[in-house]
Amino acid sequence: MKSGKSTLAAWLHRLSAEHLERVLAARPDAVSPPEPRSVSELAERLQRPGSVALALPRLPLPALQTAEALAALGAPASRDVLADLLNATEGRAARGLETALQTLSTHALVWPDREGALRMAAPLRQAWDTPLGLDQPLAALSKDTTSEELRRMLTALGVRPPGTKPQRLASLVEHHSDPARVAAVVAQAPADTRKLLKLRADPAYRPQAFVLFGSQPASEPGARWALERGLLVQHRYGYGPARMPAEVALALRGPGWHPPFAPAPPVTPLVPVSPAEVDSEASAAATAFAAHAASVLSVCATAPPARLKSGGVGARELARIGKAARCEETVVRLTLETAYEAGLMARDGDRVATTDAYDTWAESEPAERLPVLLHAWWTLGLTPSQARDNDNKVLPALAGTPSCAGCLQARKGLLTAASRLPAGQGAKNAAELGPLAHWSRPLAEVLPQDAMPFATVIREAELLGVLARGALSPIGAALLADSTEELAAACHRLLPAATATARFGSDLTAVVTGTPTARLVTLLDSVADRETSGTASLWRFSPASVRRALDAGHRPDSIEADLGAVAANPVPQPLSYLITDTARSHGRIRIASAACVIHGEEPALLTEIATHRKLSRLGLRHLAPTVLVSRTPLEKTLAALRTEGYAPVAETADGTVRVERPRSPRATAPVPPLRRAVSRPSTPSRTTATPKQAELATRLAGAPLAHPAPDPCNGIPFATDTEEIIAGYATQIPHADVRQLAHAVDSGTAVTIEYVATTGSRTIRTISGLDLDPPYLYAWCHLRDAERVFTLSRIHAVMPPA
Repeated sequence: MKSGKSTLAAWLHRLSAEHLERVLAARPDAVSPPEPRSVSELAERLQRPGSVALALPRLPLPALQTAEALAALGAPASRDVLADLLNATEGRAARGLETALQTLSTHALVWPDREGALRMAAPLRQAWDTPLGLDQPLAALSKDTTSEELRRMLTALGVRPPGTKPQRLASLVEHHSDPARVAAVVAQAPADTRKLLKLRADPAYRPQAFVLFGSQPASEPGARWALERGLLVQHRYGYGPARMPAEVALALRGPGWHPPFAPAPPVTPLVPVSPAEVDSEASAAATAFAAHAASVLSVCATAPPARLKSGGVGARELARIGKAARCEETVVRLTLETAYEAGLMARDGDRVATTDAYDTWAESEPAERLPVLLHAWWTLGLTPSQARDNDNKVLPALAGTPSCAGCLQARKGLLTAASRLPAGQGAKNAAELGPLAHWSRPLAEVLPQDAMPFATVIREAELLGVLARGALSPIGAALLADSTEELAAACHRLLPAATATARFGSDLTAVVTGTPTARLVTLLDSVADRETSGTASLWRFSPASVRRALDAGHRPDSIEADLGAVAANPVPQPLSYLITDTARSHGRIRIASAACVIHGEEPALLTEIATHRKLSRLGLRHLAPTVLVSRTPLEKTLAALRTEGYAPVAETADGTVRVERPRSPRATAPVPPLRRAVSRPSTPSRTTATPKQAELATRLAGAPLAHPAPDPCNGIPFATDTEEIIAGYATQIPHADVRQLAHAVDSGTAVTIEYVATTGSRTIRTISGLDLDPPYLYAWCHLRDAERVFTLSRIHAVMPPA
């Protein structure tokens, strides 16, 4: 086979049906519908860069370390050479290497050819710029080296050069592949050369980021001696740093150097845990979270949280919801994100409101509510309780951040690691599952706020009842198996039914054990104040809370009857007295809104005015036989009464009659003085243009018509497709900035942008390596020295790089 693809196809043809099914199950991203029609088409899909990129986060640490070592050796490579490099020739390490190769084979990333050499998918090699800190092999680096240069290198090494370029390159590769011969050559090198080669062979060495065009190959001390013998290779045209072939670097590192290889997972301290203990703790955690989630969403249904101008729910609203629902911010964030993902909440203008689906959810049993949120958590493309970003700034909830595949893998890696614990054993401390999960998914997202790997995800899993006593609960096992039926069965077994009764105390409290029903929550929230919620919820009655129910239209007898219907014990006498006493004083004073008041000494006259048909538009109402209130302001009421023939008078604020004296209109400003007469010519004369004005008029008349700049929203075609795409999403910048940003994307040049972050702060960022993926822009941020994701709609200006 000449190519990697054909070799992969041939290997797939040799697989058994069972092994081929494992490949398809391990790489579902590469075989999405329509299904491949042939093995060759399947091989082509498995070789796609995107397919390989999606497969890498699923690999455990030994598989990634093996793939990196194979990429450093350059495929095809011998299995024995790979084992020698990883120091995995015998014992536990050898078994770990075999397991890692089987994992890579299952994902169709590495496979043996007919000669037994290991080959790898071409995009997999591109996952590392310098695998193990090694550059490309000598054959790849020297492909542009001339035959004469190869002859001089072999001569300097004391090797008789063959006649053709391929033969000379093969001789040079054979020489440098022998560590002993390379060590003998380096031992004869000058001190500067030995120092330079030792530095370049160090795994921690990183080449310079920028090298000026035309820099001298021997600019570093001792470089020329190494270049003349092929220990370093310079680009044919003399630019870029001198590069050390992988064979030379491995030889200089010595036979005792081996890259890191962890075939076995880290040791986690374990303690005995029975299934009953796991079920008990998982039940308590799941029940408490179901109650907390119901409280949070009930608060949001009553008073929808406001969104920030930059998007998302800010810290002030999160604190308000947490205080009203009596739960911590982590639970509020977790509930909001999962409820939004499940469709129980949606953006409604400048707020986030509950949807119609919430009403159905709230009426269901806890065992039916929780699976909805659990499934949303399992598939959510972010870590819902993440509160800080990479710059340690507070993140809003529901900010609409891009989907994060590493966050998904963090949850899957955690549950996978917990599932591999011995039966009847749990982690002594749940946080110690972090290193084990990191070994299972080393490429998963680790949040900057985590002191230990996956601390935030572990905390979420404990709150949801997915982990209990350091072990995987039945709920977690059902999520890991992606079984809806098992998840529903586990929740019905672990979560008790909703409680429809409350126990009232003589201290004016109501206690509900477990998760209260929606009807019970509505009733108690209307007449009492909630103090705690969770496994048990407590409400406290007070004159203010009872008055709130009376203000809502409830009658004292109906309140007491409704409480008696849900009481597990007779309603205490103090509570009945509280309702009666509060109702006795309720409404003794009434307040009416009025724009003005009409009063007089003749009740019959006021009755006539109140029943006058043409005065009905004033909104008159009797408060007393001699008092009327009007919804219309005083002046309009006064005019309407006078129009109908009545003779009312107006009162001042102190009750005296207002005297109305008509005033003559006067000018508000002094009259200007008379102007003196100016003598004018009898015949009007035209103003003669000055020479400068005439010249300007001539230039304006002869200038060509200038058309306005093209408007991208007016049907005029864009210069490129990139401009049209960016203009559709970057709505905050003018067309000139759109064109500049599109040019930076197409040409690969750097550009400076003014960006409004999710926190609302404005920053100036210089970015390069732009990758457009609407509505996001992936780029290298020079300020943070890392890759960042920018939302196009939050870019407010585009400028040339500083």
